[in-house]
Amino acid sequence: MGVRLDETEVREFLTRGHTGIITSLRADGWPVSLPIWYVVLDDHVYVRTPTKSKKVGRIEKDGRVSFLVESGKAWKELKAVVITGRAAIVEDEETLARVDVAMGEKYNAYAAPGTTPKATRKHYGGGSTVMRIDPAKHHLTWDNAKIRMQEKSAR
Repeated sequence: MGVRLDETEVREFLTRGHTGIITSLRADGWPVSLPIWYVVLDDHVYVRTPTKSKKVGRIEKDGRVSFLVESGKAWKELKAVVITGRAAIVEDEETLARVDVAMGEKYNAYAAPGTTPKATRKHYGGGSTVMRIDPAKHHLTWDNAKIRMQEKSAR
């Protein structure tokens, strides 16, 4: 038994996670990492961002991304999934509707209360774009709590 998560654990961990970190590449090749809300549907990660955001432009030019979800404060609690793959703009209406419902179910409780301030509406105006992350074959995963379990079972 290692510290890696199996596919079921990966799916459960990603589904329960709150905020992911997406890393995309600028035109000059330098990576940019940003926090983003996400949902998992059909073993794909979906993110939504303002259409005018630089993330959309970066993905259109070069879809290579990394996506990280982590948890834990103490070393023995650290757990993470890092997905590398390609992101693509989603245009399928059925998928967009499913992502919209899933995002609402997951995040509506965290939305800004009441009416959205004018500056926020202006910043996020122009609609949103959904991107799907298609993972490469392997994920980088770990759960440091498994080390403790190994120690206990060895005794």
